Amino acid sequence: MTTYGPDIYTEAAGGPDTLANLGPLRPMAGIWEGTKGSDLHPVAGGAEQNTFVEHYELHPIDRQTNGPQLFYGLRYHVHITKPGEDETFHDQVGYWLWEPAARAVTFTLGIPRAQVLLASGPAEPDATEFSLTATVGSEVHGILSNPFLDQSFRTLSYRIHVTINDDGTWSYEEEGKLQIPGRDEIFGHIDRNTLTKIGPPELNPLARAAGKTGP
Repeated sequence: MTTYGPDIYTEAAGGPDTLANLGPLRPMAGIWEGTKGSDLHPVAGGAEQNTFVEHYELHPIDRQTNGPQLFYGLRYHVHITKPGEDETFHDQVGYWLWEPAARAVTFTLGIPRAQVLLASGPAEPDATEFSLTATVGSEVHGILSNPFLDQSFRTLSYRIHVTINDDGTWSYEEEGKLQIPGRDEIFGHIDRNTLTKIGPPELNPLARAAGKTGP
């Protein structure tokens, strides 16, 4: 944990242009699509592999402070369907956050199955790969689930690994370790995809007010 000193009230100074201060998250800003996602999830008696189509929007927000702690971030929305289908397969919202002083990335996840988590990990400002983790029971980077999920598909840990690719795409692999009644082994629920940019990010409000016209 970064030590910010005894003054926990005075807010940190930061720049108005979030895109210029996102560190390793900057290449991820924008609107993305991936058509060959892979999902391995549990079913009765074993596991099932699905292909999915993913629409992923990441737009800058204004800088955020907790007293001296400073974050720059992206607000995101993920919408996933199966190929050729209209029904939502997965929906997810949250934030990707860069903390320059700590050289850390933090990721929040909320899904409408009534589950949330907060994951974090170290990264350098110019990193092209980084991993973030969360563990059930942790009071700082943890996982919370509704009673049914906690009993039937208890997520013990979560990991996401991001790779910024040379061709302008970015890829992720995420795994949730699930404890399922009646199974001796922990199940690894794994999703992965490579995303191609289809649109630019919106500017954060402070950047718009300062007269910037685009990234």
